[in-house]
Amino acid sequence: MIRAFLTVSSGTLASRLLGFVRDSMIAALLGAGPVADAFLAAFQLVNVIRRLLTEGGLNSSLVPAWLRMRDTEGAVAAAAFAGRVLGTVTAALFAGALLLAVLMPLVITVLAPGFTGEETLQLAVDNARLMLPYLAFAGPVAVMMALLNAQGRFALTAFSPLLFNLALIAVMIVQMVFRQDAVHAAQVLAATVGIAGLLQLSILALRRGGGIATPLRVSFDQEIRGFLAKAVPGMIASSTPQLLVVAGAIVASSSPSSVSWLYFANRLVELPLGIVGVAMGTVLIPQMTRALRSDDPAAVSHAQSRGLELAVGLALPATLGLILLSEPVVRLLFEHGAFTATDTAATAHALMWLALGLPANVLTKALSPAFFAREDTLTPLVATLKGVVFALVLAVLLGHWFGASGVAAAIALGAWSTALNLIRRGAETFSFSIDAAARGRLPGILAAALAMSAALWLALWWLTPVLAASTLGLVIVLPILIIAGIAIYGLFLRLFGITGWRETVNALRQAKASDLRD
Repeated sequence: MIRAFLTVSSGTLASRLLGFVRDSMIAALLGAGPVADAFLAAFQLVNVIRRLLTEGGLNSSLVPAWLRMRDTEGAVAAAAFAGRVLGTVTAALFAGALLLAVLMPLVITVLAPGFTGEETLQLAVDNARLMLPYLAFAGPVAVMMALLNAQGRFALTAFSPLLFNLALIAVMIVQMVFRQDAVHAAQVLAATVGIAGLLQLSILALRRGGGIATPLRVSFDQEIRGFLAKAVPGMIASSTPQLLVVAGAIVASSSPSSVSWLYFANRLVELPLGIVGVAMGTVLIPQMTRALRSDDPAAVSHAQSRGLELAVGLALPATLGLILLSEPVVRLLFEHGAFTATDTAATAHALMWLALGLPANVLTKALSPAFFAREDTLTPLVATLKGVVFALVLAVLLGHWFGASGVAAAIALGAWSTALNLIRRGAETFSFSIDAAARGRLPGILAAALAMSAALWLALWWLTPVLAASTLGLVIVLPILIIAGIAIYGLFLRLFGITGWRETVNALRQAKASDLRD
């Protein structure tokens, strides 16, 4: 599990880091005004659909179904089933993209009601329509990624999303050289989104796509209808963090620049969430499915326990680090060009509240595979919808009193609502539990994270004048603080007997050897 987890996490980390470069350039190019709000509202719509499909959503339903088909009916039947899924999903998304193009003014009005009556609404509609071709490519990309994951081939699926960010970054470099106005720059960037999706599809099809989904055909037979009935709830349930942010953006759209502040703050939360959460969903589902199909309760408990340890062990220090370092991190990454110091302060406050929901979102990613592996996508869906409604109601109340920070707090509370619902349902339906080793290590992980945060707080108190004095001081000191925090956390994990550097290095070496074999 650790080898596969590290492979997926490495690819996601590389993609998220490129995403930071991309978002930093968007902030410099568009700032945090109406043009940026319009672009980011449209981009968020496409991004949510992309996450619904490619980051574990379709994976949660297709992997158990494909493995069951291969084990019971053979590889040829599994390939034929995959071909029908690929053809049907692609055709459905082509039709959906055309329908969305017609209905886009209504869609944007629902997602950003605060834009109504403003020029921002038309800008958002135009940008969203330019991005729609991506949907036609996202479907086959998601199916091929899920099939490769089911076969234990994680490296290509983990690193192929890099192309999405590389394409957008390349276009923005050209735009900055030729200094286009913000509206035109946003439209060109929106059109590039579809091209980026085509690049990702091409690399998957050329490298590993042949033979895993043949023959290719569109079908709505009983088997495909049954699969889609489970897949759609699974895709929605796998996108809890993104749907919570969409709920928050609906409320925030009435306040100028709030959509941009929440977007950039959420991008920082998505780095640890992507590294841990996406890897959890991608790796745990095949592991859990195999354990359940072999009727091995010990293997099921082991997968659940190790997944929870990895989730908590990485999410807790990330949460505390984001809260403590929110202002200097936002200032370093985004305060350039049109992004002002006022935008930095507002984004940092939103980040502090959003970070409180990170452990809940990671828990959701770690708990959901226990349901998906049993081909139960309805329970996570219900938990997600409850969390979204809860966040939406709270966002209206807290957003009225506290602005973007109140909306961010509502999003975090919605995440905890979803996680607690899943814990309760898991305990009721299949006695979700962790083994003795996990019960012994989790308190030590919590203590190590708290010790790291205390040391980081003291260092920040001492170094605040240096961080505030100049950008150069920020560039030098902030990475040192982050590295020191990681080292301190690792030291306390060792002192508390959780894990050590030798075990980590051995896992990394094994992961590298596994990637080379793939």
